Amino acid sequence: MNFGIFDFLTLIGALGIFIYGMKVMSEAIQKVAGSKLREILGAMTSNRFFGIFTGLLITTLVQSSSATTVMVVSFVNAGLLSLVESIGVIMGANVGTTVTAWLISVLGLGKFSISALCLPIVGVGFPMMFVGKEKVKLWGEVLIGFALLFLGLAFMKDAVPDLKGNPEVLEFLRNITYDEKGWVGKFFISLAFVGIGTILTIVVQSSSAAMALTLVMCNEGWISFPLAAAIVLGENIGTTITANLAALVANVHAKRAARAHFIFNVFGVLWMLLLLPFFLKMTASATEMVFGGNPFESATSIPMALALFHTSFNIINVLLMVGLVGIIARIVIRMVPSKGEDEVFSLDYIGSGLMSTPELSIVEARKELAKFARIMRSAYRYVPLLVTEMEEKKFKLYVEKLEHYENISDRMEIEIATYLTKASAGDLSSEASTRVRSMLSVANYLERIGDIYLEISRNLMIRKKKKAYFTQEIRDRILRLSNLVAKAMDTMVSNLEANEGKMNFQEAERIEEKINILYRELRAEYIKKIEKGRFRLESGMYYSDLISEMERIADHVAHISQVFLSREERINAQEQE
Repeated sequence: MNFGIFDFLTLIGALGIFIYGMKVMSEAIQKVAGSKLREILGAMTSNRFFGIFTGLLITTLVQSSSATTVMVVSFVNAGLLSLVESIGVIMGANVGTTVTAWLISVLGLGKFSISALCLPIVGVGFPMMFVGKEKVKLWGEVLIGFALLFLGLAFMKDAVPDLKGNPEVLEFLRNITYDEKGWVGKFFISLAFVGIGTILTIVVQSSSAAMALTLVMCNEGWISFPLAAAIVLGENIGTTITANLAALVANVHAKRAARAHFIFNVFGVLWMLLLLPFFLKMTASATEMVFGGNPFESATSIPMALALFHTSFNIINVLLMVGLVGIIARIVIRMVPSKGEDEVFSLDYIGSGLMSTPELSIVEARKELAKFARIMRSAYRYVPLLVTEMEEKKFKLYVEKLEHYENISDRMEIEIATYLTKASAGDLSSEASTRVRSMLSVANYLERIGDIYLEISRNLMIRKKKKAYFTQEIRDRILRLSNLVAKAMDTMVSNLEANEGKMNFQEAERIEEKINILYRELRAEYIKKIEKGRFRLESGMYYSDLISEMERIADHVAHISQVFLSREERINAQEQE
């Protein structure tokens, strides 16, 4: 048989078109319905059974269990899903990904081949890419991705070598006589092909692409039904290994979700290997009854039988494991312990290993901003303490704390800005791009608050050295303003933690107005007392600087609310258009 380097590259190119089509279609669906998918996940995971159905639905829509897993991790990070609920969604994603096998078997390898319609589908989708409305453009991308997926599959069928006319190539497979072996022999042969399926999935980085290759090999008579079933089981493990590799550089939540996925799939493969001969006979009987062909006798019946095997195995595995979700959660928490609470600077919600779905990465970045705001709010408590503390040791400790928090604010702004910049490098919708710009502004304002803390701590330290003490009257005025600033910061944190559309802008504006009125009163009073000589000039200078710096903090807090308010107004205006 003549199968040279050019033929091999043609096969790789066909596989590339298939994977690229899957990527284009999946990402376009996520963009066209990104917010809706997030709403579905948030609303339909109140218990593990709803979670399973949601995982199935989302994966069926986006045709990528990896994308669903990333979405799940985003929501665990965002606090919208617990680890237990996320495991339910992952279970559903395993069932949802089996739809790919049915699509390929029915549409791609059946008597009616959808590949004949690929170019007309591109003909419909391509003009849509130039329409002004963004949603129409995205649906054009979906159609083109769908067409490329099946075009790649058709090319794969044509690119594989003609093994029917060259049976000597299959001699090594013929020596693997699965049916003549005993139970132990069948187990080890199956285990070997599970390994092949795992490696294949890791190499192509897509369980859907690995499934497509397996179905093409079956359709061409390369491998028998039992060996193909073992490869499919390996693909179930392979898809979890790629997720775990991605989670190596990610956060603790991502690692736990990835480990749960691995445990669930590996356990399923192990029990199926023990029962594989019996299960294959049942699948063959069902295939012959429903589709009129026996996969043990006809190579063309194997794709349908394999799709049935894949779906029934995953459904049974979910039914067996759904009661063990709590145990799996406890195991992965022990496997991946949380970082110590003392480590203030740690990015809990974003990780560099989860950039494959930029629209959903924004959800994680928003939650990291909320954590940034909580840290800045927590640091603010040292400002009034510096005003009232008389003990030298404690005063120095508070100064060091504020300097430490200023360093944290610098590092967090850099990390969040870098992450958002990477996310925006992807193909984002206009709404998502607006959200990224808003969050970059918020991170900048929070970092500026940290800078003001540093100024306050240094100024008050100099005041103490110069013995420019504040009277009780001055302290009372500072604390009145400080209490209002603290309330403004509380509202800021609540707004950043709230879901979009539920932010309390009115409360933020009300507190900001109170701060402005009080600041103007204190400033006018200070000027009058200075003129009348009722303030020590040096103490008055530090007092004036301190209330000005507090008012600047309040301004930055107000700007954060205004960023989100103006963004919501723009989105509402676009929707009305």
